[in-house]
Amino acid sequence: MKKSSLFGALLVLIMVSGCAPSTKILGSWTGPDTPAEPYNNIFVTAITENLVARQTIENDIDAMLQARGVTASSSFDIIPPGFKATEDNKAATVKAIKDGGSDAIMTVALLDQTSETRYVPGSTSYYPMGFGGYYGNFYGYYSYYNPVMYNPGYYATDKNYYLEINLYDVDTQKLVWSAQSESTNPSSVETFSKSFSELVVTQMIKDGLISQ
Repeated sequence: MKKSSLFGALLVLIMVSGCAPSTKILGSWTGPDTPAEPYNNIFVTAITENLVARQTIENDIDAMLQARGVTASSSFDIIPPGFKATEDNKAATVKAIKDGGSDAIMTVALLDQTSETRYVPGSTSYYPMGFGGYYGNFYGYYSYYNPVMYNPGYYATDKNYYLEINLYDVDTQKLVWSAQSESTNPSSVETFSKSFSELVVTQMIKDGLISQ
């Protein structure tokens, strides 16, 4: 499956994922060509054919960056739906990004999706009631507690999504920063996107790519 198709599938699959949603940054890398001054104008593009996924991610990252004083723009005006990157349109695309004032380009792509099945054990309960009442005879006691004494175990499937975030310098087009995130059982598109975007921007601040 193409990576762009994987990213689009994320939007469908998170609707049926299990419990315990979480998103975290697994690690980040800062290259030797990173400028000494933080970036202040970032062009954001999510590499996917799914327009809902692309728009949601780009808009939320833009909003997080702008909230911290960084100018940010989404890619739709320069990279329209159905755009195919070729050597013929490379120069014009990069020029359009530069002309828009951006000094860095951020890409977001879904690297992989995995599923892990785990067994959730059942549980038993004990309710001391003293003597008398239901304790008075075997079947009265048994028939009362039998339905509530044991909760059977079950199998649950956790879905994990691994996204890669790259930052390129506009002038040199070299990779200056990269990070990878893991999301487990995201509960909704909106919740996932906002949590993911906040973590990415926070990591960029920590690594000195943008100012606080």
